Amino acid sequence: MGSNLGANGIRNIAIIGHSGEGKTTLAEALLFNGKTIDRLGKTADKNTVMDFDAEEMARGISISLACAYTYWRDVKINIVDVPGFYDFEGEFEQAMRAVGAAVLVADASGQVAVGAEKAVDYCIRRHIPLMIFVNGVDKDNANYVATVEAFVSKYGKKISPTHLPIIRDGKMKGYVSVISGKAFEFSPGGRTEVAVPDNLASELASLRESLTESAAETSEDLLDKYLSEGELTNDELVAGVRTGLAQGETVPIMGGSALQNMGVINLMHEIVELLPSPAERRPVMATDVETGDVKSITYDLDAPFSAQVFKTVADPFVGKLNMIRVFTGVLKSGMTVYNATTGEKERINSIYVMKGKKQEPVSELSAGDIGAVNKLNNTNTGDTLCDEKTKIKFYDIPLPKPVITMAITSAKGGDEDKVFQGLNRLAEEDLTFKVEKDKDTGEMVIRGLGETQLDILCKKLKTKFGAEAVLSDPKVAYKETIMGVAEAEGKHKKQSGGAGQFGVVNIKFEPGAADGEFEFVDAVVGGAVPRQFIPAVEKGLREAIKQGVLEGYPMVNLKCTLYDGKYHPVDSKEVAFVSAAKLAYEDGCKRAKPVILEPINSYTITVPDNYTGDILGDMNKRRGKIYGMEMVDGMQVISAEAPASEMLKYATDLRSMTQGRGKFETEFLRYDAKR
Repeated sequence: MGSNLGANGIRNIAIIGHSGEGKTTLAEALLFNGKTIDRLGKTADKNTVMDFDAEEMARGISISLACAYTYWRDVKINIVDVPGFYDFEGEFEQAMRAVGAAVLVADASGQVAVGAEKAVDYCIRRHIPLMIFVNGVDKDNANYVATVEAFVSKYGKKISPTHLPIIRDGKMKGYVSVISGKAFEFSPGGRTEVAVPDNLASELASLRESLTESAAETSEDLLDKYLSEGELTNDELVAGVRTGLAQGETVPIMGGSALQNMGVINLMHEIVELLPSPAERRPVMATDVETGDVKSITYDLDAPFSAQVFKTVADPFVGKLNMIRVFTGVLKSGMTVYNATTGEKERINSIYVMKGKKQEPVSELSAGDIGAVNKLNNTNTGDTLCDEKTKIKFYDIPLPKPVITMAITSAKGGDEDKVFQGLNRLAEEDLTFKVEKDKDTGEMVIRGLGETQLDILCKKLKTKFGAEAVLSDPKVAYKETIMGVAEAEGKHKKQSGGAGQFGVVNIKFEPGAADGEFEFVDAVVGGAVPRQFIPAVEKGLREAIKQGVLEGYPMVNLKCTLYDGKYHPVDSKEVAFVSAAKLAYEDGCKRAKPVILEPINSYTITVPDNYTGDILGDMNKRRGKIYGMEMVDGMQVISAEAPASEMLKYATDLRSMTQGRGKFETEFLRYDAKR
């Protein structure tokens, strides 16, 4: 079967929030209620649809985004389950490109967790329609009311309680819908309509009043009606809430228990009723490949085909699978499409819709839908696939830059190729890490977003590709230079039967070189060193600077002037002058105030203002310097520099100092004498 439901028949939602608050469990309940699966899996039992990777099962956390779909009231709901752990921020960005709305899962703990805060901030900033599902209302220490209050105190009028909880014995047992005025009690796998409890009537009236005000503010027509009549109909309320949601101004909040499947059906009604369909989602920006003009692309089933790859899975058995979001037109198997990112054509073989690790073949995929294609030769995450006659390229998915580096080696000698081939395959799945050879230290290094991510990559390497790697702290790329000036003589004389070797050079060593590494000046007069041996002197010095005179680090910023020397008409040879130059280097540089240089990086650190003092104090301990601070979007942005050697684990340390709220970007700045 195809997937042509029309855009109004689809909702694409990401399930987001702090790690460990029940996102995967909620996805499972949604799939069960829509009869996509016939039993409820549990994360603890390692049998959920969305967590199928060996590492996900071992750790009990989601590592990669996963997709599945179900139907509710004749609407197809595409669900993208997104990891909550900080190291997988790239998965979050990719998921948000695929969907038009999000459901935040928040634990009923009475507080707003850091991951929830970051996710809500993101959605509000990007105007992504968002609902909050307060999970675990059945737990012993759960407090639904306090959790809603915590969100309201943080986000004010944006948070819109659409449900009034029915509380008994301190627990949420059901709710009254503020819009319809109907009351329901949770029952296993559903809800039962009950009479509105008498003690909630006045609170219901005041909640409806505030919801009506919010809804009225979303359009002039509704506002006029509200001001003249003092109320809105249920349909008008729904329309107002939908508009507020679509603008990112209204965030409905409701409660339930994903594990007990309580309140989930109610959430599904609200997803279908309130969240925007693909036809209503905000335009996505793209560039016209031919003209360079910027276009805004809206849902259009009749337009030429266009889609973007939002995730790639490298499976050793199935091969490469590209998950795509179709924005316009229809994709059919057998079509040839244009990859606007690489400029190459790709033939579409099989098309699938995803159900966790299972792929179900379909004949086509229409605008607004999410699916996958396999066996594309040269297509990766972020690439645009489009009609050959209408070439457009969607904006890149903004991925976080690597902030932590570890050295990586194979556990077994001779396995290096296997390790790096496996890592290159995994890099197709996860664009937030890089494997490369450090040009200064010669080590193979892996760069990523956090220690957990790099550790998991090594585990995946072993389970998927049978290659074992070991991580260790990377070498710091120190260098050496001289601060003073010295002259030295290098004398190489070898006389032991047969032909001798003889060469003497006088060289002045001083700081400063045109290319920052090495400058050789020939200032010999009167043939003290014959012309043919001068290149040998330079060669000897170039070999010598690979190792400094203090600790063997490469020598940089060195100017060497050859001004005198001696030779022997018979015994002087090239090799003698190479050796003489090395001897002069050793002696001269030791006397020219040699120092060790260390790499200094710049850091742009973004934290909530109340952590600023901690960050500044910590930077001081790391021999860092602060250059400036400014408030941007309510966050303090600190500009600093610090020696790289002090910042190897800063990604981990910053998270613990700020409870995960801080982030930073870094770039190499310069070399400085080590203090």
